[in-house]
Amino acid sequence: MAILNILRYPDPRLHKVAKPVAEFDERLQKLVADMAETMYDAPGVGLAATQVDVHERLVVIDVSETHDQLKVFCNPEITWASEEREVYEEGCLSVPGIYDGVERPARVKVRAMDQFGKAFELEADGLLAVCIQHEMDHLMGKVFVEYLSPLKRNRIKTKLLKEERGQQRDGGARAAGGRR
Repeated sequence: MAILNILRYPDPRLHKVAKPVAEFDERLQKLVADMAETMYDAPGVGLAATQVDVHERLVVIDVSETHDQLKVFCNPEITWASEEREVYEEGCLSVPGIYDGVERPARVKVRAMDQFGKAFELEADGLLAVCIQHEMDHLMGKVFVEYLSPLKRNRIKTKLLKEERGQQRDGGARAAGGRR
């Protein structure tokens, strides 16, 4: 297993639409294991393949406190969403340190396959429902900050780009013997 690199917003690769998982083979099993390890290490509760620059319809989620209830969704589709909506404070491994309220359906039903190609259906509410919808947005090339106002979105983009430039500068200084 390996820790994968998580793309950071506003990386344009986060806006690619994912293609269906076609083969349930060893490569997919390794990808699922690597994504799970990456998600737990981050730490997070969900990760879409898009976030690790693999543009296939694959999501891993574990909202348990004990990190031992991994759910794998290949080619997920929401078959029903409640009319009732809730605002949930969301964050994202691709948008580190940023949290904001996003309104979504309170309950959803999802149809998907596990990493072995076995079909299943699941009804979810609470954090699991939010997480499923959030990660499925990634598969469609959408990041949660796109639900926010243009002003907030631009502030977030500016902040993250500034942080990235600072990290690159600091990394270069360390490589040059610590001098700036």
